[in-house]
Amino acid sequence: MSIHDPLQLYDFVREVPDFPKPGILYRDITPLLADAQAFQAAIQFLAKRLERHRVDEILAIESRGFIFGAALALHLKRPLHLVRKAGKLPRTTFAEQYSLEYGTDSLELHTDAIKPGTRYAIIDDVIATGGTAAAVCRLTAKCGGIVACCAFLLELRGLDGRLKLNACPVESLLSCD
Repeated sequence: MSIHDPLQLYDFVREVPDFPKPGILYRDITPLLADAQAFQAAIQFLAKRLERHRVDEILAIESRGFIFGAALALHLKRPLHLVRKAGKLPRTTFAEQYSLEYGTDSLELHTDAIKPGTRYAIIDDVIATGGTAAAVCRLTAKCGGIVACCAFLLELRGLDGRLKLNACPVESLLSCD
């Protein structure tokens, strides 16, 4: 099957009812990753969206964001920086806390990852409530970087995650309720 439209990628997102708990409809993107043509098409569609934002560098959010971020950085020939959970990076880091349903968590990136005035694309696989991406936006801005856009394969519209990203441009290839 030849993929010419991002909407064709819906065929590679599997719905899993009652995961991780009853009442949740989980969107599983592993079938897309398992199909080389679908994965390549997703990267090409996302790269095209990023081009209009004049992105200088890529920030990829742990962990599935690493998959998309690395492929996009390679495709666009841009530097890649990893945003990880606290304590996972080996050098000096900047950190940003964010709220979870029951508490808080923290994300970190190396202190040399953000250069003032540089335009960054923040990449993750899915945007749900937007808390993680919003924390990366705050961290980037605090370090003097410019958030050019946030980009996701899939947006869960019903959770209004993009509202937490303020005026930051949001790109998502697919969306569902």
